[in-house]
Amino acid sequence: MSLMATQWRGSSDGILREIQINLLECKVCFEKFCRQQRERRPQNLSCGHVLCLECIKALSHPLLRKLECPFCRQLCSVDSTSHCQVLCDLQELLLSWSPKSSAPPYRAKQGCRLPAGASSSGLNFSAAFGGWGTLINPTGIAVLGASGGIVVVHDGEKRVLVFCPQGRQLNHFGQRGQASGEICYPVDVAVTPCGYVVVTDAGDKAVKVFTSRGHHVLTVKESFQMPWGVDTDSRGHVLVSDVQAGTLSQVKVDFACGRVLQHRTPLSELQHPKAVACCQVTGNTAVMEHFTDDTQSPVTHQRTRLKVFTRDFQLLYETDSFSLSLQSPVRLNMSGVAFDPAGDLLLVDSTQGMIWSLKRLENESILTPLVGDHLIRPVGLVSLNNMLIILDSGDHAVKIYFPKSEAPSMMS
Repeated sequence: MSLMATQWRGSSDGILREIQINLLECKVCFEKFCRQQRERRPQNLSCGHVLCLECIKALSHPLLRKLECPFCRQLCSVDSTSHCQVLCDLQELLLSWSPKSSAPPYRAKQGCRLPAGASSSGLNFSAAFGGWGTLINPTGIAVLGASGGIVVVHDGEKRVLVFCPQGRQLNHFGQRGQASGEICYPVDVAVTPCGYVVVTDAGDKAVKVFTSRGHHVLTVKESFQMPWGVDTDSRGHVLVSDVQAGTLSQVKVDFACGRVLQHRTPLSELQHPKAVACCQVTGNTAVMEHFTDDTQSPVTHQRTRLKVFTRDFQLLYETDSFSLSLQSPVRLNMSGVAFDPAGDLLLVDSTQGMIWSLKRLENESILTPLVGDHLIRPVGLVSLNNMLIILDSGDHAVKIYFPKSEAPSMMS
């Protein structure tokens, strides 16, 4: 599915097509599941992903009877797989359902709508592109300067994809692997002011730099244990969080010569820092910390803390998910962060499927919901020219939102 419909509120035919593509076919061989054909029956892996029986056999070791899930990389036993009855039932239901019925049997998920009492920013869903087959479990997004080109890292054979603003794929690079110029497991991506693409590779424990055309410039491995989030400041310095070391590194690079000029660690003793964002207006840096739960009771909510630092890495202020939840009608779970053109913070909540604006006025923080429609599991965003470009890993798509008062001319 190379280009999604620009409006998903339409007919039931569109919803049925999305179900057929995203739920009822194996995402390895792209063949439809079929209960009558044994090799095409949907099977649950222990990690929760679903493959057809034939692909499970093809991917598993013949003696060890284990396979690495192609989506989350978890090691799964063939003997622990089970028949996915619910997908077979859904397939049967769709076959028996007539479009003339008064109501369809399934309603496509549109994400978490803004709760009652929450004010809306007036952003409208305008368009989307990507989809499974084009993007596979995407994790990071950035924009190529004034051209508006959109860079996404994902789990495909070529790890970096470059799209024009209208959603047409322009380039792909970063072959899967650990050799020079290859990418093992990309987590995040950033673009420098002069157009170089910087990728954090958690699988290779490195930061890798490419030109926008995909030529490998440099690999930085020194001092990194598990590089995660990445962004660049207005001077082109690369900021990298290390989730395992608990640090934020600043790397000064001579991109023309492909060498590191300086690698320092201005922030240490952070708690599992992941998302990083640098404001091009103020020079402030935001870092998202994640706290592990050390209790034995099962919990579904992970506490996160947001720290904002000045240009010279002095702590400006901090807040956490619990404090922000007191301001919102829903339980907020911060998972990503960005700055808008005015210098205000944008928060990603992948659990609720929402984007929030966080304004700082003296000693008070004002939390406002921005987007809650058509999002499933947002993992990253970019604010550009009064529009939001959001990466949604829930349906493997890039989604564009415009203010109601503005015509989406760039998408025409």
